[in-house]
Amino acid sequence: MIEEMHTLTALTAAIEPLQVINNREEAFTGITADSRAVVGGGIFVAVPGTRVDGHDYIDRAIAAGAGCVVCSRLPEHPSPQVVWIQVADPAVALAQLASAWHGYPSRHLTLVGVTGTNGKTTIATLLYELARLTGHRAGLLSTVVNKVNDSEVPATHTTPDPLELNALLARMVAEGCTFAAMEVSSHAAAQHRIAALDFDGAIFTNLTRDHLDYHGTVANYLRAKQSFFDALKPEAWALTNADDRNGAIMLQNTRASRHSYSVRGIADYCGRVVENRLDGMLIAFDGTEVETRFAGQFNASNLTAVYGAGCLLGIERTTLLTAMSQLVPVAGRFQPFTSADGVTAIVDYAHTPDALVNVLDTINDITRRRQPQPGVIAVVGCGGDRDSGKRPIMAAEAARRCTRLVLTSDNPRSEDPDAIIDQMKAGLDAEALARTTTITDRHRAIATAIAQAQPGDVVLVAGKGHETYQIIGGQTHHFDDREEVAAALSQRTI
Repeated sequence: MIEEMHTLTALTAAIEPLQVINNREEAFTGITADSRAVVGGGIFVAVPGTRVDGHDYIDRAIAAGAGCVVCSRLPEHPSPQVVWIQVADPAVALAQLASAWHGYPSRHLTLVGVTGTNGKTTIATLLYELARLTGHRAGLLSTVVNKVNDSEVPATHTTPDPLELNALLARMVAEGCTFAAMEVSSHAAAQHRIAALDFDGAIFTNLTRDHLDYHGTVANYLRAKQSFFDALKPEAWALTNADDRNGAIMLQNTRASRHSYSVRGIADYCGRVVENRLDGMLIAFDGTEVETRFAGQFNASNLTAVYGAGCLLGIERTTLLTAMSQLVPVAGRFQPFTSADGVTAIVDYAHTPDALVNVLDTINDITRRRQPQPGVIAVVGCGGDRDSGKRPIMAAEAARRCTRLVLTSDNPRSEDPDAIIDQMKAGLDAEALARTTTITDRHRAIATAIAQAQPGDVVLVAGKGHETYQIIGGQTHHFDDREEVAAALSQRTI
């Protein structure tokens, strides 16, 4: 049972304040960085954000009953009714306070974090499943869903804020979990959401262009990922992808033990594809062949990372390989659907140029041996209010790898969906444009692509994967690519 620490002494011990004003021993009722959520006797942490600064809301928090304010800039005349704690970085302090508040739950778990542009959800989910298959109670924090043993908790962010994150970890400990796997996003690392967590292992998948709307440059994006490894304790292990040139960078400053995995070259843990199909593949892990339910070289890399992590976690090898053969793909990640007349549609979350290339290369690699050569139709869109520079790149990469391309809406959010599609079309030459159809309505785009497919063809519906919504003009509507694909395929049998 974790001891919760809500007193001023316990909390200040966690954050090493620069100074404390009106210091008095008392127990607080809660912690928040949102002035609207302050409760009487609670702690308000004034975190500077990308759009608003929590320091501007200190007066509102005090009026709502805050008993303590944590900030980096003290007011000229601090209220004597409130305990003031000055810190160097309120975002770091929030993470430290959240961890202390719940009794440092990550210290009571074997916690493994997964970071990288692509593959985080798959690897984290499969590590959770691997733990369950090998007899452990386990938790998961992922883009798709959070889990505490078999209980599901809806996910709102790839990595939750520190308060939600530590509350979930504490719940895992309370319900007997001994292992947890979690995705670590670049935002979470840059915003110090994981600052106070005690990781036992870290995995790096790859790094390609993504989230430049937030980080500004690829170098900043890389540094955010690297900071996760820089903060690991000496007793932890770091496992990186030797096939990605950034893998070695992740290990430059880490104090953790260093390990690598590869599907192409020499590494500590190696996977090699023996046979590849749309519904699965045979992989040799360090020479031992295992039949899996996954397809594609990118999934071979994901599975090799899981294999390497399993070895580092001390799972007996025969037990590990047996469990790997029982793992199933994550919803919306290269998820195949087939019609009665032989059209295959694949739903995948690919929303970056690199991910789209990986999925389409996999489809072409598997289908090129078929005679006659099947067509590949790609349905692709790009999200609004995100990095616009990748839009023409994604269209161009898709067009190079498919026989027909359908450009459509993804989650346009506040942007004009037609303007987004025009930016995508800017990446296409005349030949590619001649093979491209523009259908803004995503429902109609998916239905049209599947209706035009011939038996044996493969239709890729990319970008949204597991998502069950579409955000248009700030409004969220129910939309599930998997439902749309299943309905369109069923129409082919009528």
